[in-house]
Amino acid sequence: MKKVFKIILKILILILLTLLTQIGGIIYLVSEIIIYKKTKHHRLRKSGVFIILYFGITFLLIPIVAPIFGREKIKNNDFIAAQTIFTTVCNRNYVTPQLNKALQNIAKTLNNKHQGIKLIYLDANFPFIDGFPLLPHLSHNDGKKIDISFIYVNKESNITNKKPAILGYGVYDGPNSNEYDQIKVCKEKGYWQYDFPKYLTLGIINNELKLSKKATKDLLLAIVKEKQIRKVFIEPHLRNRIGIQSPKIRFHGCQAVRHDDHIHFQL
Repeated sequence: MKKVFKIILKILILILLTLLTQIGGIIYLVSEIIIYKKTKHHRLRKSGVFIILYFGITFLLIPIVAPIFGREKIKNNDFIAAQTIFTTVCNRNYVTPQLNKALQNIAKTLNNKHQGIKLIYLDANFPFIDGFPLLPHLSHNDGKKIDISFIYVNKESNITNKKPAILGYGVYDGPNSNEYDQIKVCKEKGYWQYDFPKYLTLGIINNELKLSKKATKDLLLAIVKEKQIRKVFIEPHLRNRIGIQSPKIRFHGCQAVRHDDHIHFQL
């Protein structure tokens, strides 16, 4: 029974690492094969082998191999950055070259409008294989999609690069009483998952932040003016509150999750 439990646990770890990072499950399996159970301190050695292989492959090998699959690592610089190291460590920061170029253009346009403000991205795509799911997202599976954060102001009303949630998801700027409530409509239709990202914050870190309508509008304008971008998803009440209209800005559907904590756009 103990042996069966260990096997089940290892399978669950392999699946979890694969879902989170795409390559972690394979590397975990390799480390299990390389280090025999009878080896002295085998658990410690397996952990060491896994860590060395994982970080070596993630930061040295994958950026070289990913272009074969039509994807490349997002180029972080003074204008663009990941919300958290989780995104880069878990290989969730890959896009097509076309989207990478569009991101750089959008980030520079934003910085020209608001000096020092970066384009902060959340989840993008895995480096390999079209159709491989990047959970919990429904569509981040071809290198052409990305989520980015809103822009906020602090209690002094100054625009800041800080965000309210550690992972960037789950802290909503919900509808006011006089605004259309798409969230309520979707939940009443039985789409329970629509509100799910509130469990994905990993903690709220800046309670005092408020959405900057002006800077977020400038960001949305930079996105929709980029010719390569085809669709932009944001909650209807925020689109109307910010005051921006474009045929590219659409409702994502109740089968997805609410988009009043981030912006999704795609080629």
